[in-house]
Amino acid sequence: MAACVVVADDLTGANATGVLLTKMQYRAATIMSLKDMDPEQVRESDCLLYPTDSRGVDPQEAYRRVYEASERLKDDSVLLYGKRIDSTLRGNLGSETDAMLDSLGEDYIAVAAPCFPSSGRIVIGNYMLVNGVPLHRTNIALDPKCPVTISEVDRLFKEQSKYKVAAIRMGEMMNGVDALVQKISDLCQAGYRIITVDCVSQEDLELIADACIASKKKILAVDPGVFTATLARKIIKPRMERRSNHILVVVGSVNSSTTAQLQERREAEIGRVVEAVLKESGNYTVSSVVGDGIYPENRIDFLPYMKRYSCTMEDISEMITGALAEITVRLLRRDSRFHGLYASGGDVTQALCGYFGAVGLDLRDEVLPLAAYGQFNGGEFDGLDFITKGGSQGDKTALNTCVNYLKEKLFI
Repeated sequence: MAACVVVADDLTGANATGVLLTKMQYRAATIMSLKDMDPEQVRESDCLLYPTDSRGVDPQEAYRRVYEASERLKDDSVLLYGKRIDSTLRGNLGSETDAMLDSLGEDYIAVAAPCFPSSGRIVIGNYMLVNGVPLHRTNIALDPKCPVTISEVDRLFKEQSKYKVAAIRMGEMMNGVDALVQKISDLCQAGYRIITVDCVSQEDLELIADACIASKKKILAVDPGVFTATLARKIIKPRMERRSNHILVVVGSVNSSTTAQLQERREAEIGRVVEAVLKESGNYTVSSVVGDGIYPENRIDFLPYMKRYSCTMEDISEMITGALAEITVRLLRRDSRFHGLYASGGDVTQALCGYFGAVGLDLRDEVLPLAAYGQFNGGEFDGLDFITKGGSQGDKTALNTCVNYLKEKLFI
């Protein structure tokens, strides 16, 4: 059996979730008929998706279809179960979630993170917004088959489910993974089987997924597909062989200790940084080289050094960016797990191209304004995935956004 099983309320939703999974190198297959399913035909699939066509039927019939599908598809080898729901909360959310919980057993809880950030669907303060408009004020409230006239996510589940429903709001998520794990554990202890969670961005989904995994609870993911895909990336290894991918983050700065000593300290500092990163790189998927000049109090005045060493500001700047590039080259040579690189600052990226011997950059996508994704073209590290961003561009979440983008590209 596949490692991931998703029961969707319609075919479009099943296929949409399957596409999200295939983008992360999983083999996904949509099953149209359970009775005709040939195990051999789906033996190589990582993820199986089955549409019950139950969005517009009565709750009892929806329960029956989902329960039977779950009974047919569940297996001890499955690592992740998903209940795909509509991105605007139409349909039988409660009865279908109940059906899967009843099938999977009382040790499972449902975590509903029903956001789809790239489509403008978010949940904040337990309210679903569609492109900034409360759900009940959109045309979804006028849907002829499945109108949704309220925007509170937990209320929709409470009205439709036989189980206790709790909501975790953004304010309760701001203290990190450990606090969220404790919140989930407390709710489980209190008998809640369905937990809805605020989610505005991919970073929120990463946090929720990490907390679910750390909680050691058996989780049924209830969402339009993005949360399921995020969980899958963290706990399921595709059957297709993939590399052990790590990401290196290089952020340039004006650092007083390296500048003041110039060439005398350059080699020693490069060697020290390289060894320090290599010592820990095996324990983390993301390693960073960051100069402390990112903090304003550590920034220096170039002028005294320009006078002392009879050099220009450009000379000193090139020495610093060159040292960062040399550190990067040595790390990539000595740890073959680094397959992604994030560089902040155009001067740092330019220095990297020179040290790599790259003839250019193959650009593939815009991650954020002035943050580009692509691959190095030519040179020693031809084909290395990278994101380069202007050093002063983006808000405080820009680095996380860029690194998470690379994670998705590298299937980390």
